[in-house]
Amino acid sequence: MEGKVFTEEQETLVAKSWGVMKKNSAELGLKFFLKIFEIAPSAQKLFSFLKDSDIPLEKNPKLKPHAISVFVMTCESAVQLRKSGKVTVRESTLKRLGGVHFKSGVVDEHYEVTKFALLETIKEAVPEMWSLKMKNAWGEAYDQLVAAIKAEMKPSP
Repeated sequence: MEGKVFTEEQETLVAKSWGVMKKNSAELGLKFFLKIFEIAPSAQKLFSFLKDSDIPLEKNPKLKPHAISVFVMTCESAVQLRKSGKVTVRESTLKRLGGVHFKSGVVDEHYEVTKFALLETIKEAVPEMWSLKMKNAWGEAYDQLVAAIKAEMKPSP
């Protein structure tokens, strides 16, 4: 997990785009999750609050707050990456995320779909800023967050 350096240039690209997206994080968070389910409808089964719900996804009262918190946490952790040299999500949060993802049966493919959905959401949110360098910067930040979560993916004691 260590070893991959998040450069100053990558930090700038991430921070600049997050600065623009932050005020729309509610709408973007939901968009991000709707994209995940569009690509992988079966992923809905991983969320207890979606399992037996017949409410349309975009109207589900529990999806939006969840989507916002995941989107914001992902973006905030990306912005902090270089300054701290590691993923800065509180350790208790990382442990909880690892445990929840483990218990829900999240596998590598799910992380890949989520990465694709995240990059697409950002690309649509800041089209005039989007570039291959920005895509790689967000991709690297996401990969490091996932590596930190995976390191905690084990049954809770």
